[in-house]
Amino acid sequence: MNSILITGCNRGLGLGLVKALVNLPKPPKHVFATCRNKEQAKELQELAAQHPNIHIIEIDLLNFNEYDRVVKEVDTITQGQGLNVLFNNAAISSKQQSLQATKPDEMLNTLNVNVVVPLMFTKACLPLLEKASKLNDNLEMGLERAAIINMSSLLGSIERNTWGSYYSYGTSKSALNSITKALSVDLKEQKILCVSMHPGWVRTDMGGEMAPLEVGPTTAEIVNTILGFKASHHGGFYQYDGEKLPW
Repeated sequence: MNSILITGCNRGLGLGLVKALVNLPKPPKHVFATCRNKEQAKELQELAAQHPNIHIIEIDLLNFNEYDRVVKEVDTITQGQGLNVLFNNAAISSKQQSLQATKPDEMLNTLNVNVVVPLMFTKACLPLLEKASKLNDNLEMGLERAAIINMSSLLGSIERNTWGSYYSYGTSKSALNSITKALSVDLKEQKILCVSMHPGWVRTDMGGEMAPLEVGPTTAEIVNTILGFKASHHGGFYQYDGEKLPW
């Protein structure tokens, strides 16, 4: 792929994805990595200093008025080639809580960050994705043409829900899955691939110390999996190793 934009790259899975991409035998020409505070993203800055194809974009994604600036910056750097891949990774988590402990402000905040933000950011980036798809009209659906990957969670699977609780986070990921499915219908004619991704239970600040998976190997596997996505994966929900998951 020529270009990919990943949100939430200051740490955890986002940073791991950037590392995995630049370590590919044929890395993308442009890796756009967003973070809320560039000064605090020390490891991302060090990585960008070693790899000139990494472009750090500082943005608070809750500031919807800043989206146009990001789109213009990406368009300028790619020299009108559009954006091949948008990876909506940024999210917030919430602890497992009982129904009695669930509060409306927590629900609203989680839904805003995990659902409204990726949808509105996708809407803003759509002209870039459409441009890339048109320029690669000779290619089939896939990351080399144009794709939207939404970082979901198994906790968003309604069919697999045997654990209860997780009202804020689980509900937000179920809603994000619904967005992925709707986008896959709306963007099918433009041949923009749309997929939801479950990264597994990974040992990050969000995943916690008890998680069995490590960031490095898991994000490398995620990258390997998404590189193989094609038309048959469009509108689907998959985990890091490529296993198809139920909605």
